[in-house]
Amino acid sequence: MGLRLGSSGQKAIEERVDGELFGLVTRLTNEIDWYMRERKLTRVDLAHRMGVSPGRISQILSGGENLTLRTLAGVATALDARFDMELKPSQAAAETQPVTETPAAAPVSASAPREIRTPRRVSTH
Repeated sequence: MGLRLGSSGQKAIEERVDGELFGLVTRLTNEIDWYMRERKLTRVDLAHRMGVSPGRISQILSGGENLTLRTLAGVATALDARFDMELKPSQAAAETQPVTETPAAAPVSASAPREIRTPRRVSTH
């Protein structure tokens, strides 16, 4: 990764960035594989819909490259779908945040709790 923030701690930051990138690519490609499997679509089907070769779809779904937003938009469009993302504090940051108690007089929200999703694991067979 090309992030440069000075010499102190630079390697540690770059390793964290690389780890985050790996996690994002893994979650995205797993989600695409799952979505396609649920709809009984093959990589060849996706390739035809995107106007690219099946080999290009294999490159995208292998997770071995830096996926661009344009590529992801193309995949979503070809699947007639959209990605739903959420940016939230990392686990380490969340653990250091102070916990605030809700006053007894505060009303309780009637809205449903937000769904928590875990990445789907995809077989590489």
